[in-house]
Amino acid sequence: MRQLFAGLCLLLACALARADIVKVRAYDDIIDSGVLKVAMYERFPPYSFIADGEPRGVDVELANALAERLGLKVELLWVTPDETLDDDLRNFIWKGHYLRPNVLADVMMRVPYDREFAYKQNELGELINELVVMFGPYQRERWQSAYDDRRVKALSSVGVLRYHPVGVEVESVPSFYLASVFNGSIAKMLHHYPTAQAAFAAMRAGEVDATMAMRGEIDWLLHEARDSHLRLGENAYPNMGKQAWDLGMAVHESNRQLAYALEGELETLIRDGDVERLYARYGLRYELPELYQAE
Repeated sequence: MRQLFAGLCLLLACALARADIVKVRAYDDIIDSGVLKVAMYERFPPYSFIADGEPRGVDVELANALAERLGLKVELLWVTPDETLDDDLRNFIWKGHYLRPNVLADVMMRVPYDREFAYKQNELGELINELVVMFGPYQRERWQSAYDDRRVKALSSVGVLRYHPVGVEVESVPSFYLASVFNGSIAKMLHHYPTAQAAFAAMRAGEVDATMAMRGEIDWLLHEARDSHLRLGENAYPNMGKQAWDLGMAVHESNRQLAYALEGELETLIRDGDVERLYARYGLRYELPELYQAE
């Protein structure tokens, strides 16, 4: 009886172990399926969002263009942001989420193309994202301010915001930065909103005189507003750390063949101007990632 019980426990342990293993699709299996599973953030305009019941955004269109060049169609996996990007990569690229067992994306969009992030270690000196390959930078992003010229004459530096209410997304880099710069003298002027879109809407409604967010968000919001009184501020951010960064894609480390294929098609789309034209359709200025600027 003890031997039988031990045998059953061993079988159960093996079954549970197999249940925890999430299969990463090999490149040939992806091609044979005709489908590329792409993870991207939900409700994140102008990058990825739903409008009139259809997926839209520059990341959505770029993913479709890349997949089409490989003879594939895109299946979207919408990402609800977890506490950190490391969590998002774990949930969608190399382990999966307990609420979505056995579901992984083939590739994830809008991942920092940054060596320091890629080789980040935990307290034991282990690579946090050891099972992830980050590749294919396709956009250079920056911070950007905007203002209403009926209430602010010009915004040549964020120092002007010491005298004007400014709306920012709660717990965002602009929030932390503006609360601390100039010895915290702007902090009393900060108004916090759940999203960058809500902060921009507050500026349009006259609740605040200016706002600050990612350049892509500000460009798109200005494009959609079509209000000549809403203007771009000059990007003068004293004592700010990283003001520009590159964004790319990520795959499981076992799927480098997919990364090479996507990277090759991406380079063609960038060099032919297709990516710049895609961004322009959403009113976004396009800046080449540093990888291409160096060439």
